[in-house]
Amino acid sequence: MTMNETLTLALAGLAGIFLGALFFGGLWWTVRKAVTSPRPVLWFLGSMVLRMGLTLAGFYFVADGHWQRLLLCIVGFALARLLVTRLTRPQEKPALLPGEARHEA
Repeated sequence: MTMNETLTLALAGLAGIFLGALFFGGLWWTVRKAVTSPRPVLWFLGSMVLRMGLTLAGFYFVADGHWQRLLLCIVGFALARLLVTRLTRPQEKPALLPGEARHEA
């Protein structure tokens, strides 16, 4: 494997991370907007069409007919799912030790 091929595969993985962040970050943003919207179905439907279209077009252009590029792009996409899930998780309150009382205003 040449240096150029290695760089191309690494860029395919990074593109997958970008596409995944766009897809799952967009989903998170859509859910937050749709909850307060009078027409949430429009948010969800429009977001799904846009996110799927961008993601599939991105996979198509990154792969460029090479299954190795597509595979690394999908791996990056899945990695981005884990990252976005972790970053958007609501903060949990720390557990109390025995004998401690919670004093909240």
